[in-house]
Amino acid sequence: MRKWHSRKDTRKIHRWGAFLVSIPFLIVIVTGLLLQLKKEVEWIQPNTEEVAIDTLSIRFSDILNISQGVLEAQIKDWSDIDRLDVRPDKGIVKVRAKNRWEIQIDLEKGTILKTAYRRSDIIEQLHDGSWFHDAAKLWVFLPSGIIVLILWLSGMYLFFVPILVKRSRRN
Repeated sequence: MRKWHSRKDTRKIHRWGAFLVSIPFLIVIVTGLLLQLKKEVEWIQPNTEEVAIDTLSIRFSDILNISQGVLEAQIKDWSDIDRLDVRPDKGIVKVRAKNRWEIQIDLEKGTILKTAYRRSDIIEQLHDGSWFHDAAKLWVFLPSGIIVLILWLSGMYLFFVPILVKRSRRN
């Protein structure tokens, strides 16, 4: 059996680990950067409108009827809606269609304030690997994260060991 050569073997682990995670980690870095900007860049996630309201007078049936009028959202019934994000403090409800279109509706008047395509959800799915396949989260992206942690540890080792060796030689 071969003897462990700490710096040489650590460099080898570091080099191969970096190669193994290069593509998944690149995806995580790029999507993470985009997600950092989602509140600042309308292209990623539509800005949330805000209106002053006295009462919440809109009903669920009204929300569905109003949403059906937005052709891009392709909403025919409740099964076409992924979720409702009700923001009473801002006076709106966000209707997220399954095709990723978002409709923002005034909770008092029932008027459409904004419609836009929402890219942040797909970017999040790319970020955690679930866009590729549910198993990709656990079998590709989780191991990649563990390898990146090992890369960080080996990188710190490779950085500090020469410094410590030089100090010990001086003493």
